Amino acid sequence: MENVQLYVYIIFELVTFFTIFLFYLASNKNKFLLLGIIIWVLFQGILSFSGFYLDSYSFPPRFALIALPALIAIIFAFINKKSLAFFDTFNNSILTLLHTIRIPVELVLFWLFLGGAVPELMTFEGRNFDILAGITAPIMYYFVIYKKVLSNKLLLIWNIISLILLINIIINGTLSVPTPIQQFAFDQPNIALINFPFVWLPCCIVPIVILSHLISIRQLLKK
Repeated sequence: MENVQLYVYIIFELVTFFTIFLFYLASNKNKFLLLGIIIWVLFQGILSFSGFYLDSYSFPPRFALIALPALIAIIFAFINKKSLAFFDTFNNSILTLLHTIRIPVELVLFWLFLGGAVPELMTFEGRNFDILAGITAPIMYYFVIYKKVLSNKLLLIWNIISLILLINIIINGTLSVPTPIQQFAFDQPNIALINFPFVWLPCCIVPIVILSHLISIRQLLKK
């Protein structure tokens, strides 16, 4: 990580905080949700800063502790009636605009690749097409939500396709981390995501983006 420039760290931290802030706004400023996210982010930050995740070849992989708890929480939330009722109160306009953060995230990943901290497959020059979701998010907002000249069905399809793009890079990113299940990028593995502060991408930003898609899809299907 010594080849990664300081500005990459700063930009990524700002993107993380901005993502949390937008999700907080979308939840109609639910302070309990915000507190939970902040505690989780601080917990993961302390673990990664201490070097806990650098022992990446232990079994089961310590990397699983980064993303799995949040994903399990999302699954349980979607089978809980109270949580579903809470999700129905979210502001879909803000949820749609939230996906613009995928543009700076992709730039950070590209800079990390140049610094030797992630493989090329994690960037838009490799297998990562997630930047397309970030670029088209404001377009969807403007024409579907603001101007209402395009159908909500288009926004629904866009959410599904964008979610698939995210799942694609999640799989590739996970299988390129140096763990016992690594399948890709042995020459330049994905080490950034087990280091501070980039651990916040799989533990915070990705779950928030996934949840934003799922909430929007639920609301659009109900319409």
